Amino acid sequence: MAKFFPALLPEHAGFIARQKVFFIATQAPEGRINLSPKGLDSLRVLDDRTVAWVDLTGSGAETAAHLRVDPRLTLMLCSFSADALILRLYGQGESVRPGSPRWADLAPRFPDYPGSRQIVVLHVESVQTSCGAGLPLMGYAGERGTLTEWARKKGEAGIADYRRQKNAVSIDGLPTGFGEDPPR
Repeated sequence: MAKFFPALLPEHAGFIARQKVFFIATQAPEGRINLSPKGLDSLRVLDDRTVAWVDLTGSGAETAAHLRVDPRLTLMLCSFSADALILRLYGQGESVRPGSPRWADLAPRFPDYPGSRQIVVLHVESVQTSCGAGLPLMGYAGERGTLTEWARKKGEAGIADYRRQKNAVSIDGLPTGFGEDPPR
């Protein structure tokens, strides 16, 4: 049975810290709903009403585009270990970009991944847990390293070029704001 909470409890924060993958969902008023898996050591609980993750340059930029027009955001984590649980965080998302005043405060909380393009902050309005008993048991085999190595090889100028060419608009044609970012 699902349970709702107004904020994260310490056991929720502990669960979040142990997970290796999480999923985020956003949607603009028109167009596709975006659901993206995330990994690496990129997610942090900032307090009982705020979580954030560092977002790396990749093939799409739907979250950035959607947050510009509709800040609704859902984050979901699932346990694939013996302790079954699904945790959903509902709230309002905010994009913090390199060079902004908040970047200097938030960035030191995360690894300095090459290709970091934003930190997405989720201002939590509601927390939901459910059993997760229908999920499979799976083991963690390690990080791929492919995305960070790709960004390292491209270098700052190459990443900036890639963002201008591939990340300036979403798949539905919405601007992301990445086309003009300084290289990182």
